[in-house]
Amino acid sequence: MTFNDIFKSSFLESVTEFSPVDTLIGMLFALVMGLFIFMVYKKTFNGVMYSTGFAMTLVGLSLVTTLVIMAVTSNVVLSLGMVGALSIVRFRAAIKEPMEIVYLFWAIAVGIVIGAGMIPLAVIGSVIIGAILILFANRRIHDNPYILILNCSDHQSEETALHVTQTSVERFVVKSKTVTVAGVELTAEIRMKDAETDFVNRLHDIAGVNDVTLVSYNGEYMS
Repeated sequence: MTFNDIFKSSFLESVTEFSPVDTLIGMLFALVMGLFIFMVYKKTFNGVMYSTGFAMTLVGLSLVTTLVIMAVTSNVVLSLGMVGALSIVRFRAAIKEPMEIVYLFWAIAVGIVIGAGMIPLAVIGSVIIGAILILFANRRIHDNPYILILNCSDHQSEETALHVTQTSVERFVVKSKTVTVAGVELTAEIRMKDAETDFVNRLHDIAGVNDVTLVSYNGEYMS
């Protein structure tokens, strides 16, 4: 049999037996796994603004991917056409947080695995991934870095403010220092011992300290 004979035969037109029950079971598990990914994303979100639309996209992505894989595995011609169709799709949505890429691939992977009929693998793998993400997300909150900005009028007030800060926080690293005619502006990264911010009030009470600003910092934004 030659290559042309294969395409002339009914092989490419064959369709695997379609089972509505299997489809409903697969879509149901895809919905459950999508909602699980949705809950993990909501619990571990540490960005600037929570997007409900993106969170619901994870659920829809799991369902759509499952449906596509079920269709692809049932028909050879459809699978070849699907590869060509998906290759021209371009997405313009900006990814605001690097972790969003993890959740997108997670939702796609769940849809692929469930669509291929390996439901236990999707469930067990999702539970493990979710537990790891929640564990590291909660651990990250306890070591949240902050940026401290001090505006001092003279060198003496700067020294006093630095001494108070170093004795009040767990870690203190100077990031930048600007000296002008108006005074000194100092920016430092700090790790606080606890959630108390009373030392900021003490810094402001120091004679010669004009302004004190404390902001949360995650490496990409300040809030």
